Amino acid sequence: MEKYLVFILMIILSFGCIGDDFLMDTQDPEIRILNAPDSIEIGTSYTFEAMYLNNIGQSEDVDFIWESNDPSIININNAGVADALQLGQTTIRVEYDADTITLVDSVNVSVGEETIIVIQNRTGIVNTTSSYALTGEFTLSENGSNLLLEFGSDYNASTALPGLYVYLSNNPNSVSNAYEIGAVQTFSGAHSYTIPNTNLFDYNYVVYFCKPFGVKVGHGDIL
Repeated sequence: MEKYLVFILMIILSFGCIGDDFLMDTQDPEIRILNAPDSIEIGTSYTFEAMYLNNIGQSEDVDFIWESNDPSIININNAGVADALQLGQTTIRVEYDADTITLVDSVNVSVGEETIIVIQNRTGIVNTTSSYALTGEFTLSENGSNLLLEFGSDYNASTALPGLYVYLSNNPNSVSNAYEIGAVQTFSGAHSYTIPNTNLFDYNYVVYFCKPFGVKVGHGDIL
């Protein structure tokens, strides 16, 4: 009898997680520059890096085309190596021709007396996609060689969510190829996670799944 009750409870919880969402795993491919500096020291070189994400949010190694709007200020080759030639500012573009579409990302970069890379923060708000409570503002920032994912005092997640795990992902509806941060231990109030060996722009979403059921219950865009 107890086995039947447990089975029924699991079904109820699973449907509660699903709510009214119909999840599509596919998304638009994208390209992004990962390590843009504010300025490059004149007379030196700087290597830009980019990432291509396919239609399921998985990174792929592809051939990028790098361009500078003004090669007399910054000249860049297709390996992403930029030479800072004279003082000024220009736009660096990266392009990839993906089947029938062309993807582009760009950034404005100056040439100055020193190379400056500003430590950045990214922010967002997690919202529920199920019938359970799950919400909270967060900040993702660099912390030495690690990342720090911090939630504020407004964070609230239902303790009834079964097997709740948090991930960083490039697909808001999937944790395939995602970074599993771990099981949720704090369900209310401020808390944080340390994330090693990860770059600030490697992922675009914080995603919550009921791991035993493989069901999404919430996500937030990392802006």
